[in-house]
Amino acid sequence: MSNPVGMSRDHVHPAERSAVAAGASLSSAETPFLELLARGASADAYEQPVLLARAEGRSTERIVALEQAKLLALRVRSELEGRRRREAELSALFETAHDLAGLRDLDAVLQAIVQRARSLLGTDIAYLSLNDPARGDTYMRVTEGSVAARFQQLRLGMGEGLGGLVAQTARPYVTDDYFKDDRFQHTLTIDAGVRDEGLVAILGVPLMLGHHVIGVLFAADRRARVFEREQIALLGSFAALAAAAIDTANLLTETRAALADLERANEIIQDRSGVIERASDVHDRLAELVLRGGGVHDVAAAVSEVLDGTVEFAEATAAPAKALEVSRVEGHAVRHDDDWIAAVTAGGELLGALVLRGHPGLDPVDQRTLERAAMVTSLLLLARRSAAEAEQRVRGELLDDLLDARDRDPRLLRERAARLEADLDAAHVVLAARLDVTAADADQEAAARRRLWSAASHLAATRHGLAAARDGGTVLLLPLGVGDTATALARSTARHLGTAVHEAVTVGASAPVEDLAAHPDAVAAAYEEGRRCLDAMRLLGRSGDGAAAEDFGFVGLLLAGDRDIAGFVDRTIGQVVAYDERRGTDLLRTLDAYFACGMSPARTKDELHVHVNTVAQRLERVGRLLGDDWQGPARALEIQLALRLHRLSAPAQR
Repeated sequence: MSNPVGMSRDHVHPAERSAVAAGASLSSAETPFLELLARGASADAYEQPVLLARAEGRSTERIVALEQAKLLALRVRSELEGRRRREAELSALFETAHDLAGLRDLDAVLQAIVQRARSLLGTDIAYLSLNDPARGDTYMRVTEGSVAARFQQLRLGMGEGLGGLVAQTARPYVTDDYFKDDRFQHTLTIDAGVRDEGLVAILGVPLMLGHHVIGVLFAADRRARVFEREQIALLGSFAALAAAAIDTANLLTETRAALADLERANEIIQDRSGVIERASDVHDRLAELVLRGGGVHDVAAAVSEVLDGTVEFAEATAAPAKALEVSRVEGHAVRHDDDWIAAVTAGGELLGALVLRGHPGLDPVDQRTLERAAMVTSLLLLARRSAAEAEQRVRGELLDDLLDARDRDPRLLRERAARLEADLDAAHVVLAARLDVTAADADQEAAARRRLWSAASHLAATRHGLAAARDGGTVLLLPLGVGDTATALARSTARHLGTAVHEAVTVGASAPVEDLAAHPDAVAAAYEEGRRCLDAMRLLGRSGDGAAAEDFGFVGLLLAGDRDIAGFVDRTIGQVVAYDERRGTDLLRTLDAYFACGMSPARTKDELHVHVNTVAQRLERVGRLLGDDWQGPARALEIQLALRLHRLSAPAQR
């Protein structure tokens, strides 16, 4: 069966796999669901083919096949809807930024912002209110999805209702059930309007100009709903765009008034017009950058040209802390020595700063240009973060499938890996990584683990590998470079992750494994080997370091919490055991006697009551089976331990 989104059947329910194993054919079962997908039917419609088959008394195999096809079709539908939703979100943000850059009609821009906010959050209604300083209240300016006339004409006193609380505190507020929420002041007028509209869940974010609230942007549903943190941040970004549109419109109004009232100050007017033209130019440039997928440094370069200076993007930790905090709180670019600092924020989160170097004098319009560039930068960073998080999830899902699922299709695994620039046919090492500090606060510990997973995901992406969170730590699947070893890879990974999260990170690595697509079970076995190595390192006091399982030998077996005794015996003397079983020889008994007699052939032949040449021949055979170094101190110690464990386990086996 073709797979429209490239998904492996290893994701399906066990009942679906049993149906395939029983020989159920899916070709005819898929047809009705493909038709449903083609016409964009609702999720409920996918039950109809199964219900019809049951009503017609179809065979169990047919019904199971239809159930499997239904589940696969629903997953394809969910994936397609998710992609359409993400495309709609990015399109709405880019189109709004473009409208702002070419601002001509304030009402049209505000209407577009409200429409796109409603579409982006998937709410029943969205609306925007503005403060009226003359009357000391706030009024409804734009609505989308509203059906109640009284609601559309509402005026709220300052501090009244949820919107009044947002305007008063300059902070976003959200309520799951408006009429049961007593955090804000209810009034008969407001409650009547909300009741007419049938609203239940409401989210409001402030429209800020500097540190002044000029209005509130709302998204609301007529049913109970929980708004996620990302949705609050995105609505906050739209509110910032709306505030910028209003501010730009005010500037244009002020300019027109100046042209009408100050004809005698023609030079001043021309100068101000030039400043506004520069602002319009930077808006056009920034909008073009957003639409063609430019990056943060492209924004800095464009603003540098407009402001005739050097503008750089700086991480939050690299910018002057005090000036950055003032800019974040006030929403303005602030001067620091001969530089200007504009905080880059999204939903209250500090993402970095735009720094204008060596430019102590800056007029208000240029200052606002720098501030708006910071706002566009925040949108680009949010989009980049969303894309990176999506890729991290996809890499984690593929590694989870390699670790957990069974009966996977090697071809589909290779195709999924290839889309992530990973080669499952190359030699890889499985690494188990864990933080070696336990925070007193559970939230702090969880945050540290998220930082570890994020750093591991970034490392996996740059090394064309995979990473996933597991067992309180992180597991990585990294390709082995030319001339590299599992031990060296474990140590470099421990150093890299420790530096990234600013905490000690211990890494245990498996032996190299190959051809993972054809032998996916090897990944789970290698992960267990890496975990045993990790446990051994922590018991030996080597926290914050990296090592491979091969570095420990039987010591790792003794220290690991889950001791694989049978595996150790098989790896150490398994070939000798198998040879005795096939040939009926006494190589194991000869080895026991040889070590018991101090590795003396003469004393061994007396112990076994055979000729010394017989002992020599048997030991020569042992050497061919175990390798020439089998009598070296380290190997001899491991062989003696394996012989002792084999003798102890033999009665239980019999």
